[in-house]
Amino acid sequence: MMELPDFFERAPVVRTRDPLAALLGASRDGLLEYRYADAVRLAGHSCPTVAGAFLMGRAALAALYPDGPAERGGIAVRMPAPEDHGTTGVVAQVLTLLTGAAAGNGFHGIGGHHIRKGLLRFAGQPEGEGIVFRRTDTGAAVQVELDVSPVPGDPRQRERLMAILQDRAEESVRAAFAAAWQDRVRRLLLEFADDPRVIQVTPSS
Repeated sequence: MMELPDFFERAPVVRTRDPLAALLGASRDGLLEYRYADAVRLAGHSCPTVAGAFLMGRAALAALYPDGPAERGGIAVRMPAPEDHGTTGVVAQVLTLLTGAAAGNGFHGIGGHHIRKGLLRFAGQPEGEGIVFRRTDTGAAVQVELDVSPVPGDPRQRERLMAILQDRAEESVRAAFAAAWQDRVRRLLLEFADDPRVIQVTPSS
């Protein structure tokens, strides 16, 4: 079995209701819970980008659906850069997990309902850092930005990484690198999840 770091289970949980899941019997009443481990399984790794995307999605859904749960499949997402720019694609995948919003390869719907295709869009060129989340029923929208600088990493990480990439690192160095890497993710998820310096949510037109 996959053995994940213990703090994954203590990370915030995103609760949604997906009408498509209810229709097809995937979940009673369509209620779905997403945990950080789900995002890690999707991405194949755990890092500040994956954790930050998870927290941005959580913050946006909480802002748009203050009485909860958020309606998965009822949110459009606009990324502020092309899908192949930097970490945009990774972030978008995590947001698809949480919101159901998909690009051109998404679900076409059933009889004109539950369409996910086209709810995720990318800018033609970089135009800032804010990701816009918009409810498809009311049009209410928020812009969310991430700044992980208040969660500094271990200053020895660069040296460790170079040694690993150059295949000259002892096992102790590899272990120290992995431990320090996940410690930063842990702090981001457990200590800064609701810190407005890290996750900035503002109304959007």
